[in-house]
Amino acid sequence: MTAPASITTTRRRERTPAAYVLEDGRIFRGQAYGAVGETFGEAVFNTGMTGYQETLTDPSYHRQIVAMTAPQIGNTGVNDEDPESSRIWVAGYVVRDPSRISSNWRATRSLDEELQAQGIVGISGIDTRALTRHLREAGAMRAGIFSGAALADDATMLERVRQAPQMEGADLCGEVATDAAYVVPAIGEKRFTVAALDLGIKGMTPHRMAERGIEVHVLPANATAEDVYAVNPDGVFFSNGPGDPATADGQVAVLREVLGRRTPFFGICFGNQLLGRALGFGTYKLKYGHRGINQPVQDRTTGKVEVTAHNHGFAVDAPLDRVSETPFGRVEVSHVCLNDDVVEGLQCLDQPAFSVQYHPEAAAGPHDAAYLFDRFVSLLEGQRA
Repeated sequence: MTAPASITTTRRRERTPAAYVLEDGRIFRGQAYGAVGETFGEAVFNTGMTGYQETLTDPSYHRQIVAMTAPQIGNTGVNDEDPESSRIWVAGYVVRDPSRISSNWRATRSLDEELQAQGIVGISGIDTRALTRHLREAGAMRAGIFSGAALADDATMLERVRQAPQMEGADLCGEVATDAAYVVPAIGEKRFTVAALDLGIKGMTPHRMAERGIEVHVLPANATAEDVYAVNPDGVFFSNGPGDPATADGQVAVLREVLGRRTPFFGICFGNQLLGRALGFGTYKLKYGHRGINQPVQDRTTGKVEVTAHNHGFAVDAPLDRVSETPFGRVEVSHVCLNDDVVEGLQCLDQPAFSVQYHPEAAAGPHDAAYLFDRFVSLLEGQRA
């Protein structure tokens, strides 16, 4: 009996050797998964046990090689309903045990086939637990995956990895954002208009706003303040996105204009970092970042602890123990990560503006933080009243 195509493909690729080379010289050896060749990016890990399709298509992972800590990946295959953007954005993919079959009624193809089709070089069969422990100790670093004809001697591969660009100082949001503005209409009765700056936006985010009666005008990352106010917005939103927030001077200038006009503002992830910069705080690179759908965060305004979805390697440097005075009034840290006390949210006390460092749209992830979209609606209602 002939094996299904997905199983045959996986077995064939298991015979292709591959190497995962880290900047500090450590090398993990396994088999090719997805496309065969070479790729470079920042080595990071994701602790989610589900939601790999949303992870792969999240633009915030642009130029990162993502290792999954869950031991088996690919069980539910790939469908055409769950992507968060039009393509896979990860630079490379690392898994321990790729599933040989897809067991989901919505699956139309295997994950291995999708990675091949989009040219995503990956590796399987390595000890991802050892890799994760190493990155937690040594920190995120540059890496490369080599397979097939791209395999070379260790010194050559290591030198190629060390020639790859660093994530610090990388200006990437413009590379993943939309080129032209588009509108996501409100679902049901339209209540508000929001201008959303696409810094790497996920598809579910404007949908969550649309569910609440918001017509969302999604604008390119390089949109000016004039572009923002040309849509006559009731509020402004800054999305998640990749790269170093220290490079986003243009977006910070737009946000300062928004704050100066006292327009209601909501930012997530990269948008949180840019609000921090607009308020006068610095940003810094985390040792290994937060990536996964099981990160504990406390909402300090309510005391509630939430399980949240994260994908960030940078954070805002703001004091946890006091209210800060800024050019736009008083600001406090509203959310904090319970694992390491990283700032996970900012609340302006004299402005209709707030932000969080994590992803409340729950794609993939828990629904604990969905109330944040309702909080944004309350800001819009308050400004209109």
